[in-house]
Amino acid sequence: MANISGIVKSARNTMRQDIGTGSDELRILQLGWMLFFKIFSDKEKELELIQDNYKSPIPDALHWDKWAGDDEGMTGDELLNFVDRQLFPTLADLKLVLDKQGQVNKRALLVREVFANNYNYMKSGIHLRQVINKLNEIDFNRSKDKQVFGQIYETFLGELQSAGTLGEFYTPRALTELMVELIDPTLTEKVLDPACGTGGFLTAALEHLKAKAGTVAEREAIQENVMGWEYKPLPYLLANTNLILHDINLPNIQYQDSLAKSLSEYHRVKDKVDVILANPPFGGVVSNNNETNFPQSLRTKESADLFLILMMHLLKDGGRAAVVLPDGSLTGDGVKQRIRQKLLEECNLHTIIRLPNSVFQPYASVATNLLFFVKGEATKTVWYYEHKLPEGYKAYSKTKPIQLAEFAGLKAWWHKREANEQAWQVDMKTIKKNGYNLDIKNPQQPEAEQQHSSRELLKMLHQSFAKSDALLAKLREELV
Repeated sequence: MANISGIVKSARNTMRQDIGTGSDELRILQLGWMLFFKIFSDKEKELELIQDNYKSPIPDALHWDKWAGDDEGMTGDELLNFVDRQLFPTLADLKLVLDKQGQVNKRALLVREVFANNYNYMKSGIHLRQVINKLNEIDFNRSKDKQVFGQIYETFLGELQSAGTLGEFYTPRALTELMVELIDPTLTEKVLDPACGTGGFLTAALEHLKAKAGTVAEREAIQENVMGWEYKPLPYLLANTNLILHDINLPNIQYQDSLAKSLSEYHRVKDKVDVILANPPFGGVVSNNNETNFPQSLRTKESADLFLILMMHLLKDGGRAAVVLPDGSLTGDGVKQRIRQKLLEECNLHTIIRLPNSVFQPYASVATNLLFFVKGEATKTVWYYEHKLPEGYKAYSKTKPIQLAEFAGLKAWWHKREANEQAWQVDMKTIKKNGYNLDIKNPQQPEAEQQHSSRELLKMLHQSFAKSDALLAKLREELV
């Protein structure tokens, strides 16, 4: 593992010397398309060997091994011109060859979408050649190399948390694995993440289902049944690469903005799914007037709230969801209250797991929750479970992230529920009386230790500033 880790580190150090990739964000974007194309191209060559009559949609001269495979091959301006003027323009406009049934070649479509929405950021052909040579040391057709690189790639995606605006696309692996385990999708169910980012929930679901699959047909069905939607180019590219690394030949990820369609367009039975796993973007304001795709009484600019409405709509009756939502979605008046009322009346919101503020550090310190609900039956009671920081921790951090092992107590409680210091139950009558507020504190926790909601923290902050201003004014008077 150290060797492959060293290869990736060395490639990134070379990119630091290039004026085009001077920031973490640009290095991730550059490595993103290069890794995708090397892995995808290697896979295409493998398919041509093992499948009769398989023809890759990539023109032969543009395959990775043809222009990048020889360490002594093109370099300098020749390489840069080839990548910028031949590789990108050709693949960004790749012909979507139709099959005998008149279907678009999905592998061609994937390559076209990746290259139409990404760029070669490196400005030195010599540096580019050095990075290519480093990546050539990894053989993605060797299962051991692929497995080890898969672990490195997880770390690579985790680093998105501290790479500026890219952090929103990564959910800690401990959470994705926990949520999949508790929802427990079956081999015949359709599983969707409508804001899939880099594919964390999709890969967790795939691994969970692969462990259940006993036949080739079942393994092939998993490929179709685990679906993602993503509309930002980088996470779309990273998610596809992630799934290919998990032995999915053709990831079922659509390049689309989930909120861009009106709810009425998702009306057919085939649009409905059995399971939703998601960490929708929160704290953001939706663009393109997407809120107008939702009923008048439920319109809001808050992306997490719109995703919650969409997810309720997309579930079949009896369908299950596990969703990450911020405290801000659990409380508030007006539209927020109406959305929560809809959730509680149309779904059985049976469990809310309350997480410490620092789970998404350093990207965000917002208090978050895991909501589990079933479509088609009204909520009668909600169980709450408070996940506490491990002993000796003041907060999670990049070097001390949340771990799956911490949830052993929760998993034992999940199937045999009883109230305790971390778990409590609230009936619907109480929730309704409090304006459908779901931000309910642990009654077992002493008042002084209770965590505050975002709104309460903001109020306390304003009071603190006011007190500071008063003290400063007094000090000025005395000095004068």
